[in-house]
Amino acid sequence: MNAARAQHVIEAIAPALAAGRVVLCDRFADSTLAYQGYGRGLDMTMLRHIIEAATGGLAPDRTFLLDVPVHVSRERLRERNARLDRLENEHDAFHERVRKGFLELARDSRRFVVLDGRLPSDVLVEHAWADLAEVAL
Repeated sequence: MNAARAQHVIEAIAPALAAGRVVLCDRFADSTLAYQGYGRGLDMTMLRHIIEAATGGLAPDRTFLLDVPVHVSRERLRERNARLDRLENEHDAFHERVRKGFLELARDSRRFVVLDGRLPSDVLVEHAWADLAEVAL
């Protein structure tokens, strides 16, 4: 996973940033910390060192965390008749630890903006754009 992250940083993210472009990622290093550290109980210091090596220290300027309770996520998957992947098949306790981990990461970093993922998508986009406009000032 981190080898792929390193390749993505080298081949896509770093060149785009060097060219002055804005880069958006669906997930980045915080997901590793939340899923592997908080969810699976792997050593956070070790994970941070691996992530540091993979990214060359690159970190987002802003992270939007779309927070939803586990039961809401489960219901959405059922409504979509989604085929569950390995992580989605994990038990609720795992997903509660991951959610708690993301929220703890957000509490510890000013770059996070926590949004209520139960809001309609157009409202979420509006909140994100409003935050970005504020940051850009």
